[in-house]
Amino acid sequence: MMLQTLITSKTRIKLMLRFFLNSSSTGYLRGLGTEFGDSTNAIRLELNRFEEAGLLEAHTVGPRKVFQANTRHPLFDDINRIMRKYTGLDAIVDSVVNQLGEPREVYLMGDLAKGIDSPDISLIIVGELIDLDYLENLVAKAQKVISRNIKYIVLTPNEFKTHYPHFDQEKLLPLWGKTAP
Repeated sequence: MMLQTLITSKTRIKLMLRFFLNSSSTGYLRGLGTEFGDSTNAIRLELNRFEEAGLLEAHTVGPRKVFQANTRHPLFDDINRIMRKYTGLDAIVDSVVNQLGEPREVYLMGDLAKGIDSPDISLIIVGELIDLDYLENLVAKAQKVISRNIKYIVLTPNEFKTHYPHFDQEKLLPLWGKTAP
């Protein structure tokens, strides 16, 4: 992929996905080391670079220094868009929103929503009059283009409202539409 050519540190890419795809995602050194399966020294260096650049903010929770994206940084929106392009989410959402019927909201679920790279993209599409045949066609085309598996569930607004409390909130990221209930 093109991103690995521009950014040669795999640890840096993992951190960018973790913090800049979902701005509410947080992490601390040892937890990230376990999650990524990387050396805490390599992670520490990258976290320090991001913090010194003002891209990450840190606060202390007990004995842990917890990091989170600085959404006020002038480059935050640009990095977020790059992460969405890297994962293929931008193209999927544009297609879904513009040509699918009457979607009201689109959510990303699963590991990617938490900022953990994954070969799978899991979406919740909330709306009325969704053209399911067209959606299946879009998904098949998009999977070939972005080389990721796309899974989805289509819910009416009432169904979503009923199921929303049962979703893992840490793994649910609004991609498009109004804010969640």
